[in-house]
Amino acid sequence: MDKTRPREGQLCRLTIDGYDSGGAGVARLDGQVVFVQGGIRGEECMVPHHVGRTVLWGRYRRCYPSPPASPRLPHFPGGCQLRHMSYAEELEAKRIKVSDALRRLGGAEIDLPPVLGAASPERYRNKAQFPVAKGAIGFYRARSHEVIDVADCLLQSEAAGRLRTAVKDWMARYAVPAYDERAKTGLVRHVYVRTNRAGRSLCCLLVNGRGVPREAELVRALRDAEPGLAGVVLGVNQKHNNVILGDSYRTLWGEDALTDTLCGLTFRLSVPSFYQVNPNQTEVLYGKAVELAGLTGAETVLDLYCGIGTIGLAMARRARAVWGAEVVPEAVDDAVANAARNGITNARFLCADAGEAARRLAAEGVRPDVICVDPPRKGLAGDVVDTIADMAPDRVVYVSCDPATLGRDVKRFAGRGYVLRQAQAVDMFPRTQHVETVALLTRGQSAGDDYQAED
Repeated sequence: MDKTRPREGQLCRLTIDGYDSGGAGVARLDGQVVFVQGGIRGEECMVPHHVGRTVLWGRYRRCYPSPPASPRLPHFPGGCQLRHMSYAEELEAKRIKVSDALRRLGGAEIDLPPVLGAASPERYRNKAQFPVAKGAIGFYRARSHEVIDVADCLLQSEAAGRLRTAVKDWMARYAVPAYDERAKTGLVRHVYVRTNRAGRSLCCLLVNGRGVPREAELVRALRDAEPGLAGVVLGVNQKHNNVILGDSYRTLWGEDALTDTLCGLTFRLSVPSFYQVNPNQTEVLYGKAVELAGLTGAETVLDLYCGIGTIGLAMARRARAVWGAEVVPEAVDDAVANAARNGITNARFLCADAGEAARRLAAEGVRPDVICVDPPRKGLAGDVVDTIADMAPDRVVYVSCDPATLGRDVKRFAGRGYVLRQAQAVDMFPRTQHVETVALLTRGQSAGDDYQAED
């Protein structure tokens, strides 16, 4: 064969020697990279491949003795891109992913410790959002909006599965139509379930209308299905786009929100409230963020992208003062209420972006010693990096949900004199390709200098 140009569909025996950023196995064939969906490092397999201009793609056809793997589920890969690996291998794959992003994109050579894994990689999600289609309630097929009917998911709570099935049975019994994305007709769009650590659940139907038929029967079906049900809510979403949540909500029965505990604090969670989906690992992540902040009780902390105040309030007990900034007014209202609910008096919250927050704090003569950021997956805008550097904090604690944008921003911070000192990956989303990282940047120190965050 032509070693420089393999034939389309040709079977080749390859050895997986790494992973790409999405968790696919990586092999090499005559100097060309082959991405193998479902491949595990150290595995040998026969791969039928598709030939691209510079890379090859394949799915393994037949495997030879390989490292321990997890059983493959009927709907793999779906959202569980790493379900085929042992959990130990998954954690190492994620460590490699973060380390590579920091080195390749961030220009930072840093010794990344093992990923802090979950005690259990299953049943950890406290929120489920099931899309609805005719005859199906489940999840979207990969890279499509085709809904696959899935009765249970091992990442979700068992309560979510029971409530999902109750809604499906109610729709079938009373001929309640599902929403059709293409025709923009029909009624039920999503089934949303939120649970707390006490085992209580909140169920919301997102609908293309102001109500649903047989509301009493719906409530009865859900209450019969789930003994821990705290409330049933109807959410109105009549916009023809991909947004899940609604513009308004009406309580059909019970409570319209749950309370949950996190880091020793109590939070009120309505349907639209942002809240981390894995509370056990969130405590690990926030605990590491507090540690890297090096708080002694004398510092002023600025928490950018503060959401409902979870990180800032966790730091408030070890800081002199905390300021939170968030552009979503409802989230700021929740943050203020959460501070009051927990008796925290040294935290204030601004409805502002990073630039506006900086200007308002400067006008009050406030200089933060520590700035904490927890941006969305797209990371920080370039002007936010400059704004933070201009405020000249001693330490920047960066909580990231995307290693690639973290690496990019580490490079940007380096251009303003802030060097990556430590980084720790935390597995917030077991069995998926996603991983959280908390990183510490300080001014004027090289990565080789000895540094210890204060207790």
